[in-house]
Amino acid sequence: MVKVLALSVVRTGTELPEPIICSLATELSSFGFFQRPSVKEMITFLTKTFIKRTESGQRQSITHEGYVVHCYVRSDGLAGTVTTDMEYPARVAFVLLGQLLEDFTAEAGDSWKSCTVPESMAYPKGEEYLQKYQNPAEADKVTKIQKDLDETTQILHKTIDSVLERGVKLDNLVERSNDLSAQSKMFYKQAKKTNSCCVIS
Repeated sequence: MVKVLALSVVRTGTELPEPIICSLATELSSFGFFQRPSVKEMITFLTKTFIKRTESGQRQSITHEGYVVHCYVRSDGLAGTVTTDMEYPARVAFVLLGQLLEDFTAEAGDSWKSCTVPESMAYPKGEEYLQKYQNPAEADKVTKIQKDLDETTQILHKTIDSVLERGVKLDNLVERSNDLSAQSKMFYKQAKKTNSCCVIS
């Protein structure tokens, strides 16, 4: 069973109207072929929605319908998310995020600061991380040698309602989103009705 659905590297900051996903890697083989584009759009939508609501320097895990989006925003405005199932250990997810962002900046330098086109920064290592960290037990061997593990103890665990502003519903954000096609909006509604299958059910 797939444990990690997606990894993203995101440019964020007060000067931007919306966070920009510089790079996104997904593992959607557990979904039907025709569902995958909609699932990817929903992952993109939730990534931007949650990163926007994560403060600089903060780590938080947001649970929604059987999945968890782990978010981390660095103080320099580079951010990342890991979307996992409920069983995946948050500690491992945040070690993965820390390493992912470190490697990304080592490779890309400061070029992410001028990224304006979504998914325009090729980052093959994202796919490698996605595969390597599928099994948290394997990944945990890596985390044991991390000196800064104690840094990841300050993780906020939230539900989707506690992340959104008072009175704001995810359904309304979905309806108004330009990121989502009509097909993905329909998929969201159907998945919600049947309460099955995915991140956005």
